[in-house]
Amino acid sequence: MNADKIPVPAQPEVLLHCLMDIAEALLAVGAEVNRVEDTLTRMGTAYGAVRMNAFVITSSIVVTMTLPSGRDITQTRRILTPGGTDFTVLEALNDLSRRCCADPIPLDELRREVAQITAEAPKPLLVYLGSALAAGSCALFFGGSMTDGLVAALFGLVICRLQRHFGPQCPNRLVFNLLSALAVGISITLCAFFLPELHSDKILIGDIMLLIPGLAMTNAVRDTMVGSPISGAMRLIETLLWAGALAMGFMSAFLLMGGIGL
Repeated sequence: MNADKIPVPAQPEVLLHCLMDIAEALLAVGAEVNRVEDTLTRMGTAYGAVRMNAFVITSSIVVTMTLPSGRDITQTRRILTPGGTDFTVLEALNDLSRRCCADPIPLDELRREVAQITAEAPKPLLVYLGSALAAGSCALFFGGSMTDGLVAALFGLVICRLQRHFGPQCPNRLVFNLLSALAVGISITLCAFFLPELHSDKILIGDIMLLIPGLAMTNAVRDTMVGSPISGAMRLIETLLWAGALAMGFMSAFLLMGGIGL
């Protein structure tokens, strides 16, 4: 890294704001808090900060940057967007941070690259195909028939549709999981009623895999083990609530359908 090549900008607040954008984007695509804090620290130091104090949890980011002059700049950002999973964006942001740490790029170029990375979206066709393949494969893996796998794949498309078009309109992930599980559970039960050869439990197992917050739960354990117990506890509570909402949604669907004789 050439520390003298690009000094701290005349407006360090702009730099810190850009770093906060990167941190928020990392959280949004499934990065663990330790990675986000490390990225903030390394990039801030690469751009000339004497010290970076970063505190990140799933719902908030607080960063204090100390300049060579001794001046401290602090910014806080509230995270309202529920975290998702996008390894393509995560890898792109990681690659950008590595390049900046090795050889800092101008601030305008950094902001442009961050905006370009965060604006990119996966092709809808690939997302739908991935959801169908995952749901159908899981149904077969857990003992379902080929027909069960095909039906699970079809409902996987339905779940993907709900996540892409209705998920952003429902910022409460708990409510979204509950309603999605209820709707999908009722639909699968109706299909099994009219097509007795179907195994509704196998189909449900395949489709529920698309809604289970597996990465968030893994990050909760990792955050706890690397010394971030607050973030770990928050993630764990969130994932348990999300999983509970899924269970309640599917259970309610079975009880409702059983109550009307289906």
